[in-house]
Amino acid sequence: MKKISAAFVMAMLATGMAYGAGDAAAGKAKAAMCAGCHGAAGVSINPMWPNLAGQKEAYLSKQIIAFRDGTRTDAVMGPMAASLSDDDAANLAAYFAGLSQ
Repeated sequence: MKKISAAFVMAMLATGMAYGAGDAAAGKAKAAMCAGCHGAAGVSINPMWPNLAGQKEAYLSKQIIAFRDGTRTDAVMGPMAASLSDDDAANLAAYFAGLSQ
């Protein structure tokens, strides 16, 4: 059996914390700000804006944080994400990931 290094385990845990499971109920409360573009249930009526419902949780969290930190840029999403904490991103991601398209 192959041994896993402690450094590898710590790196995986750190990644999980940054983009890990959030609180979907808290995300739902925060999601009102997203509804104007992405729809109340995470399904956009405008093809310019992506559906968020059913996306992978880690992906959504990572993208929200990228918009907030400026590593991904968009004139609308940057300011929308600017005030979100890592927990907010995780919670929003958990909420939208739990919805179906």
